[in-house]
Amino acid sequence: MSTGEESAVDAVETARKYYGNSEVDGFYSVVWGGEDIHTGTYRDEREPIAAASRRTIELAAAKIADRLGRPGATVLDLGSGYGGPTRCLAERFGCRVVALNISETQNERHRRTNAERGLDRLIEVVTGSFQDIPFPDGHFDVVWSQEAFCHSPDRDRLLGEAARVLRPQGDLVFTDLMAADGVAPESLRAVVARLGVDALATPEYYRKRIAELGLTRIDFDDRSGQLLTHYTRLEEETRRRAAELRRIIGPAYLDELLENLPLWVDACRAGRFSWGVFHCRNDR
Repeated sequence: MSTGEESAVDAVETARKYYGNSEVDGFYSVVWGGEDIHTGTYRDEREPIAAASRRTIELAAAKIADRLGRPGATVLDLGSGYGGPTRCLAERFGCRVVALNISETQNERHRRTNAERGLDRLIEVVTGSFQDIPFPDGHFDVVWSQEAFCHSPDRDRLLGEAARVLRPQGDLVFTDLMAADGVAPESLRAVVARLGVDALATPEYYRKRIAELGLTRIDFDDRSGQLLTHYTRLEEETRRRAAELRRIIGPAYLDELLENLPLWVDACRAGRFSWGVFHCRNDR
């Protein structure tokens, strides 16, 4: 195995351990609600994180509502987490969704919640890596993802896989936490260390790579202004619920969060991050 392949395997295993960690799971459950654990689109600075996160799903889904509403539409959700977006799409549009996710801890909860809500007939939860998508070429009408690509050890390969499984005229829709164009990776290294990654992609990288893959109509709905509100709210809620979190996730991990989250707020205030919704089409 080459050094590059070993690094990719290590990064995949890091993501698996991160999302399978009981302390990480507890943090997402308490502060984020354990449903839509993604960046929110806020109406005001005091809005609940869960409500803002759900609005981001609605914002992204509106871009492909015509596709999702077609009879027999199929969606692949890459890095599906606890399944909030998956359930939202299946429930609202009646589409069939495959949820591919590396953490069996999250996947077990995802399956239970689907069954409780009567959505298991529309949703298949698959444990696996989006570096090697276990489906044939041209299999899905939509490939969807929210803040998962930032964990990829090889984004060139990941995007190639996403494009491969798209049907002709299919849509790729994703959000991701990115470094702003022109920001040096080392300036964010200490900030993103908690995620177990060395560097983030940039909007410029995604535009270039997606175009190289032959996808067209590349649109980036830049919502970077939401990041400061989002990470400020995360820090506020973590501090407000510190006593509860201390019992659930333990004092060491809580202290780590309280030390790390202000770094995210500062980086957002300095404009070092970028975030928004990419929408691209496979016109091949």
